[in-house]
Amino acid sequence: MLKRLYSVLALLIMLAVSASANAATGLPEFTELAAKAGDAVVNINTVKLVKQSDQMKEFFQFRKRGTPFDDFFDQFEKRFKNAPDDKPRKERSLGSGFIISTDGYVVTNNHVIAEADEIKVKLQGEDESYDAELIGRDQETDLALLKIKPKNTLPTLSFGDSDSVKVGQWVMAIGNPFGLDHSVTAGIISAKGRIIGSGPFDDFIQTDASINPGNSGGPLLNMDGEVIGINTAIIASGQGIGFAIPATMAKRVIAQLRDNQKVSRGWLGVTIQAVDENTAKALGLPKPYGALIASVIPDQPGDKAGIKAGDVIVKIEGQEVKDASDLLRTIAGFDPGKKIEFTVWRGSREKKLKATLGERDTKLLTQKQPQAEQEQATNAFLGMSVRPVTEEEATALGLTDAKGLLVTEVAANSPAQEGEVRPGDVITQANQTPVLTPKDLEKILATDAKDKGVLLLLIQRQGQSVFRTISLPKD
Repeated sequence: MLKRLYSVLALLIMLAVSASANAATGLPEFTELAAKAGDAVVNINTVKLVKQSDQMKEFFQFRKRGTPFDDFFDQFEKRFKNAPDDKPRKERSLGSGFIISTDGYVVTNNHVIAEADEIKVKLQGEDESYDAELIGRDQETDLALLKIKPKNTLPTLSFGDSDSVKVGQWVMAIGNPFGLDHSVTAGIISAKGRIIGSGPFDDFIQTDASINPGNSGGPLLNMDGEVIGINTAIIASGQGIGFAIPATMAKRVIAQLRDNQKVSRGWLGVTIQAVDENTAKALGLPKPYGALIASVIPDQPGDKAGIKAGDVIVKIEGQEVKDASDLLRTIAGFDPGKKIEFTVWRGSREKKLKATLGERDTKLLTQKQPQAEQEQATNAFLGMSVRPVTEEEATALGLTDAKGLLVTEVAANSPAQEGEVRPGDVITQANQTPVLTPKDLEKILATDAKDKGVLLLLIQRQGQSVFRTISLPKD
């Protein structure tokens, strides 16, 4: 009996050990990946020279009048404001990067090297730092390409396919957090396609692999050792939330920086907005998708192609456009001069157009970037007063024609206020029909808008064209 008990206990112990071993082997092993990839990750140190007098000027510009300390500040300013410049002070910062060619090309973030007077790159296992040349940088995607002159052939990392990665996959990050060089952290892909408001082409990979200050510019690797993202941003108040630029986007940008020292992007010449449920309903769209054209810049590719305000671009080259951000990224992904076919939703049906893209120039982007969201109106009466705009008012408001209805009053807590209609707005269209008199607006309210339950307004506001929607009662 006792012998049988010992046998049972031995069997249970063997099963427990076996289960533990199986559980352990089910987890990923990062040692080989860290050893292989770590050699191609570098530390980046930058130096910016700042004059002491510049700091004092900023101090005096910042402080405000009308405080009990004005006398003290006046005396302080007289003494120091016009003092001779002191020796420049060095501001240092740390970041990360990784090598993509054996002859010394290094990828990092633009914000790591922005405004730097000196850039130093340090390789793993070496005490000496290399002077780095800035080949090119792209502020809109926060990427930069450096070049060093190494003594020997360098280890490299290659870009993978970030489009194919899935949420839940294991990843590893290597970087220089808080100056702790070649720190390795691991986690999973938490989400894809994150928009965090850092730029016009936000499409970040979110990961719970620990990302900290100093990790910026370092690689996010898959289990095959390929770079599927460049670690870029964190949420200061959060833990386990980091963001990386997708490798598919970065690869194209870096290639252009290497070949041309700049990035060229396609340009359509329109301003766009998101399509919410109310807007889709007003336009007769089967679902809220695509990008709503708020205005078309004269003589630009969109204008020449026949795009009109109120159109919704729903397809590019046969591929569905998910939203305004998707359209912006897609257009920018084409080379200037490329002829593309796109589909617009106009008058409750699709229409195909063709455009030859221009080149995106940030200096020409005087209009606001596409809005990520659009306010929704409530289901009640409008609560606003309108009248035809006069010639003098049109001139003062920067309008080309004295056509439309000037909003003179918006009641508090009214649907018009909820719909972001403001006094001073000029309504030029209602449900894609021009309105010149209050009766024109009333007619649309009693017919098309009543049938659809939504009023879609095209508004001129401070030189910008914007759409606003207001829900209407079914009664």
